Amino acid sequence: MAKLSIADVDVSGKKVLMRVDFNVPLDDSGSITDDRRIQMALPSIKSVVDRGGQLILMSHLGRPEPGADNSKYSLKPAAVRLGEILGKEVAFAADTVGDDAAAKVAALTDGGVVVLENLRFEKGEKKGDAEFAGKLAAFADIYCNDAFGTCHRTDASMVAVPEAMGVKPKVVGFLVEKEIKYLSDAIGNPKRPFVAILGGAKVSDKIMVIKNLLGICDKVLIGGAMAYTFSLAEGGKVGKSLVEKDKVDLAKELIAAGGDKLVLPVDTHCGDAFSGDCNKVIVKSGEIPDDFEGLDIGPETAKIYADLVKDAQTVVWNGPMGVFEMPPFDAGTRAVADAIAESDAISIIGGGDSAAAIGQFGLDDKVTHVSTGGGASLSMLEGQAFKAVDVLDDK
Repeated sequence: MAKLSIADVDVSGKKVLMRVDFNVPLDDSGSITDDRRIQMALPSIKSVVDRGGQLILMSHLGRPEPGADNSKYSLKPAAVRLGEILGKEVAFAADTVGDDAAAKVAALTDGGVVVLENLRFEKGEKKGDAEFAGKLAAFADIYCNDAFGTCHRTDASMVAVPEAMGVKPKVVGFLVEKEIKYLSDAIGNPKRPFVAILGGAKVSDKIMVIKNLLGICDKVLIGGAMAYTFSLAEGGKVGKSLVEKDKVDLAKELIAAGGDKLVLPVDTHCGDAFSGDCNKVIVKSGEIPDDFEGLDIGPETAKIYADLVKDAQTVVWNGPMGVFEMPPFDAGTRAVADAIAESDAISIIGGGDSAAAIGQFGLDDKVTHVSTGGGASLSMLEGQAFKAVDVLDDK
């Protein structure tokens, strides 16, 4: 699946249209509260700027509504922040493919950068519109995709734009290259034992992931609230725990298909309210009292999972084991995170809450790779092909 990278093409004096993920959180005053997504795009951005390329950056931000006042979703704060980080002026176009964008792109000089206004201000972006894509493609000599978080989508900027580039180079940025390397290659040719840890609230969110990984992994460990649906499928008592009653039959099928590969919790840490200072009890799985709800895997399960992780050579983790934001129900997630950090395995953290947990526990630098795209990483774990990647040039 190796694709041509931005490092493989000569960008000097050429216009490079780069799709980035600047979908950063903003406060009520329009200030960026976390610029990590901008920081993570810097290697690809600097590669173009430092080699004398003329860089056109495009991204979405939030979910603007057509016809509404979408000023709060403007990418201008991202352009300003990027300029501060780079220590140079970054131009901002007040539209995406209109007169201002055309003028700012035309005015670019070698090493210059312009950020286009939010792609989703244009209806053509979500519709994959060819005319809109053609206007964007006409701006540049080279297309670069460095937005892994949207690689599972078929928005115009992800698919129709590179298609409209014709024979012009279409490459990956360093961020997408790294994601493909770990998520695709590690799953396609894993070092064994290969252990997957899946948590989160809903079985329905992870059905295809569980099915796909049961065919690849040596062990698939289940945690989080979705474990209670499996417990219900085994005839257990789940009290007030979050369950998907309409997914019980599916859970039974997965248990039957998984055999000893599918590892379910043996105990549960419960509370009588969704609060850190509630009354607590640790019980065997399937024995949750009526007035309690499961809020974390229990200590025995945490030890079993940690031991399996310690023996693994490849670990993929997507979804927390419990309510990790609320001590003491962070203990299960923390035990798994610590075991991953201490292991010698290739460890891939699949974005979303798992990435947040690793960050919360200060273990980012103790794992091999933290994915930048929750939804995209899930899709890749499901074994889905990404049209946005397939359309790019092979090495």
